[in-house]
Amino acid sequence: MVYALRNIVYEKVKSEGHITDVELLEALKKSGVEATMRDINKILLHLEILNLVSVRWVGKDKRRIEIATKEAERPTAIW
Repeated sequence: MVYALRNIVYEKVKSEGHITDVELLEALKKSGVEATMRDINKILLHLEILNLVSVRWVGKDKRRIEIATKEAERPTAIW
């Protein structure tokens, strides 16, 4: 069965809990999925827009990817 790369990335992050972008790319290569960092960036942007994952900078060259929590979905505006 063929899965979309987006689903593979989401399932990998979900199984790990949190992962860095470099570790994610290495894990995908180990499992036989060919992806570039550019592909990963596009997928992470799409998943972040859908509020499925949260991406934060850890250092100058690393990003931490984690599953978005339900608390982040609440609006912060009071009106």
